[in-house]
Amino acid sequence: MTIEKGKVREEEEASAVARFHKIILGWDYTQLIKENDVKKKEDTKAKLSVVKNTYKDVDDYYEAFEPLLFEEVKAQILQKQDAEEASEPIMRLVMECREADGFHILLVTYKDGEREKEKEMENKSLAQNDLLLLSKEQVTGSSFPKSYGFAVVENLTKDRIRLRMYLAEEVVQITKKMKSSRTKPFIKSLSNIRSHITSSADPRDKSVFTLKLCSLSTIIREYTALRSISSLPFKDLIFTAAEKSCAFGDDAWKISGPLHDYFTENLNKSQMEAIDVGLSRRSFVLIQGPPGTGKTQTILSILGAIMHATPARIQSKENELKRRVQMTTEEKYNHWALASPWILGVNPRDAIMPEDGDDGFFPTSGNEMKPEVVEANRKYRIRVLVCAPSNSALDEIVLRLMTTGLRDENAQKYPPSMVRIGLKHHHSVDAVSLDNLLNKRRGSTIDKSKQGTTGTDDDSLRTSIVEESAIVFSTLSFSGTPLIAKSNRGFDVVIIDEAAQAVEPATLIPLATKCKQVFLVGDPKQLAATVISTVAQASGYGTSMFERLQKAGYPVNMLKTQYRMHPEIRSFPSKEFYEDALEDGDDIEGQTTRDWHKYRCFGPFCFFDIHEGKESQHPGATGSRVNLDEVEFVLLIYQKLVTMYPELKSSSQLAIISPYSFQVKTFKSRFKEMFGEDAAKKMVDINTIDGFQGREKDVAIFSCVRANDKGGIGFLANSRRMNVAITRAKSSVLVVGSAATLKNDPLWKNLVESAEKRNRLFKVSKPMNDFFSEENLETMKVTEDMDIPDGPGFEDEAPPPVTNLGGDDDNDFGDGDQDDAAFAEDD
Repeated sequence: MTIEKGKVREEEEASAVARFHKIILGWDYTQLIKENDVKKKEDTKAKLSVVKNTYKDVDDYYEAFEPLLFEEVKAQILQKQDAEEASEPIMRLVMECREADGFHILLVTYKDGEREKEKEMENKSLAQNDLLLLSKEQVTGSSFPKSYGFAVVENLTKDRIRLRMYLAEEVVQITKKMKSSRTKPFIKSLSNIRSHITSSADPRDKSVFTLKLCSLSTIIREYTALRSISSLPFKDLIFTAAEKSCAFGDDAWKISGPLHDYFTENLNKSQMEAIDVGLSRRSFVLIQGPPGTGKTQTILSILGAIMHATPARIQSKENELKRRVQMTTEEKYNHWALASPWILGVNPRDAIMPEDGDDGFFPTSGNEMKPEVVEANRKYRIRVLVCAPSNSALDEIVLRLMTTGLRDENAQKYPPSMVRIGLKHHHSVDAVSLDNLLNKRRGSTIDKSKQGTTGTDDDSLRTSIVEESAIVFSTLSFSGTPLIAKSNRGFDVVIIDEAAQAVEPATLIPLATKCKQVFLVGDPKQLAATVISTVAQASGYGTSMFERLQKAGYPVNMLKTQYRMHPEIRSFPSKEFYEDALEDGDDIEGQTTRDWHKYRCFGPFCFFDIHEGKESQHPGATGSRVNLDEVEFVLLIYQKLVTMYPELKSSSQLAIISPYSFQVKTFKSRFKEMFGEDAAKKMVDINTIDGFQGREKDVAIFSCVRANDKGGIGFLANSRRMNVAITRAKSSVLVVGSAATLKNDPLWKNLVESAEKRNRLFKVSKPMNDFFSEENLETMKVTEDMDIPDGPGFEDEAPPPVTNLGGDDDNDFGDGDQDDAAFAEDD
C-alpha cells in the first residue's frame, strides 16, 4: 500500500511539474517585458484573485493561489534584466534535439573550464531548474534577437546540458481571467538546427546562445506542493481553519514527571502553555513569538517534550502497574515455577537444537541511535522535521540545539541524533551537516558488507543518514528535494520557525512528509515574506499561512514574557502591536540598565527630531532615498557614545539601521572613509531593517530618512517594519527622523508623542555638533527626582525638549559597498 501511494504521489508531482513547464516555457519574453513596462507607467496595483481567510474546496484554493504564484514567476524572470550582475550569453552547440511528451529536449555543449569559471561567479553558475533564454543571435543591450525561446535546465553532466523547451501550438491557461499570448519565433530556427545536426559541418548552423535568467527550483517546489494539497490529511483544516480531529488520536500525550518538573522550573507560563497545546496533539499548533520572548528556547523545549512523550492512556497503565502490591523475590520465583515449570530448569523448546548453524538469535548491538535511547522508557520514537524560510534562521536553532542538547525522560541532557541538510549552512553547524556526516560515514571502518541494503554509494549513504536521524533540519524549499520527499520514512511532526515570513505555498512543501502534527512558530507582527511582484503583493500573496489561519479565528498561543528589552523599549510595541500583553522577565530592567542611561539623550527610548533635514532620491540607486543630515547626526551620536563608553565600539554591541538601502550604503561608505573597511566592520553593524530581523544589539540607532513637505513616508508606514526596527535594542533605541513628516502617519504619530510624553524627544538644529557639547550634555543628566515612569501614558509635567542652533554644511560621501539586503523600495 505504501509503495502504491508513493507511485501515485510521484505521478502527481510529475504532472504538476509538466504543467508548470508548459505554462512558463510557453511565455513570450518580450511580451512579459511589455506587460511589465505598462504596469510601471500606469503605476497600477491591479489585483487578481485576492487571498481569502478560508476556502470552500481544492478548486477554490487553486483559483486564488495559482495565478499569484505565476505572477511571482514573471517578476522573478524580469527582476535582474537591467542588473549589473546579469549573466552573459554563452554560445553552445546543439548535439541532439528530439521530442518527448509534447516537449522539445535538447542536448547542448557544456564547455571545458566553464564549471571552474562558475565557481568564481556563484550567481552566474548553471544548475538544475535554471531558466534560460535561447536565441540564434546574441542578446545585446541595444538589440534583441528575432528568434528566441525559453528553456529550463533538466540535467547537467561533465560536458552536456539537457534542456527542455515547450513550443507547441496550444497555450496552457492558468485561469479564465489570465490570458497568455506568445509568439513562436524559435520553432523555425529549431527545425533548421535539427536538420543541420548531422548534415552540416559548420558549427554556426547548429549553435545557440543561452542566457541565464533565474532559478526556478524553489518556486517549482512551491507549485508542486500547491498542486498536491488534495492529498494532505489535514487539507480541510488548511481550507477552513477549523480543527476536526487530532492527527495522533483523541488522547493527549504526557511527559514524565522529572521532565515536566524541569520545564516548570525553566519555562514561563506562556511557554508551558505552548508545550501543553503541543502535547494535546492538535493537528496544527500556532505559536506567536514577539521580539525577545524566547521563541527558540520554546522550540527546543517542544522538541524535547514531543520526542519523550507517550499516550496518556499507556502512561496511566504503567502507573497502575507501579502502584500494585510488589511481591518479594521468593514469592515471584514460586509464581514463575507454577506458571512455567521449566522456568527454573530447561525450556523444552531449547531441547530442539537448530539446524545448519542457525541459532535463532538476532544481533542486538550496533544501535546507531545512541545516546538518545539510553535509559529511555518511551515506546514511541518520534521523527521531527524542523524548517525555516532562510538558512540563517534555521542555523540559529541548529546551533542552539548543538550547544544545549535536549532533556530525556529523567531530565538529563543528551545530544540528539540530528542532521542539517541543504546548501549554504553556517560554518558553526558543520559538525551536523549532511556533507560532514557523509564524509565520516565514507571513512568508517565498519565492514561495508554488514550494512545490508544501505549500500555504499553516496546517495544511499545520504538516505541512510537522514532516515537514522531523529531530527532533520532543512529550509522550506530544500524539504521538497528527493532526499526528503522520496524518503521511505516520513516525519511524525513538522516544526516551521519564522512561519510568518513564508508565502503559503512554501509552507506547504514540508507538509507532504506524512506528518501528523504541524507547529507554525513566528510573528505576523514582524516582517512578512518577500514578494517581488507588485500585483501578487497587492493581492495578498505575501500573507503567510500562519497569518491567514490567525485571521480566520484559529487559536494562537502567544509567548508573553520578554527577556530582551528595557521596559521603556518594550512599552510602545507592546501597546501598539500586542494589545499591551507583553510582560517583562525577572529583573529585566536591572539587566538592561546601562551607565549611559544617566543622560536622557542616551536613555532606553529616545527620538531625535531633525526638523531641518531633507531627504533626496538617488537616481542611480533604483529610487532609494538618502538623508545626509541624518547621516551626519547619527555619526555624531556614534562618536559621542563610543568616546564616552568605549565598550560600545564593537559591531556586536552597536547597530545602525535604516529602511533604505542607499542610506545604508552611505553609512557604510562614511565609516569606511573614517576608519578603513576592516575596522569599520568590527566597530559597528550597519544594515537594513530586513537584514536585522531576528537579531539584537545593546544599542540600535535607527535612521528614518523620510523628511519632506508632502508628508510621504513610503513603506516606512509598514507597521511590521517599524516593529522590527525599534525592538532590536536591549538597552537603548535611538530614533532619528523628522517628526513633522512622520506624524502624518497615525502609528508614527503615536511613537513621536510617546517619546514626547516620556520627555525623550529632542529637537536638533544646526550646527548639530553643538547638541553634544559639554554644556548641553550637563543639562540632560538624569537626577533622582527626574526619574521617568515607564510607559507612554506618562502625563506629568516635563521640562521642554532640548534644542540647539546653527549648522554645518552637508557632506558629500563617496561610494560604499553595495548593500546586499533584499527588499522592495517604495514609490
